[in-house]
Amino acid sequence: MPRIDVVSLVGSAVPAELRSDGLMACWLLMVDGQPKAGPFASRDAALACQAVWMLSNIARPEGDSLLA
Repeated sequence: MPRIDVVSLVGSAVPAELRSDGLMACWLLMVDGQPKAGPFASRDAALACQAVWMLSNIARPEGDSLLA
């Protein structure tokens, strides 16, 4: 099963388009250490995306995963 994490970016690591909107933090969904979704302006949005990825991975038979 892949590792699915939510990571935060702060300060200058935040993409310029989000910083220009006044955001100094954002979140990414990482799957096995690779960015797969985001950036998200809220942690709740990133966690919701993580839940969907986790559920879709569990619901699919081995070898038929969205994460493959």
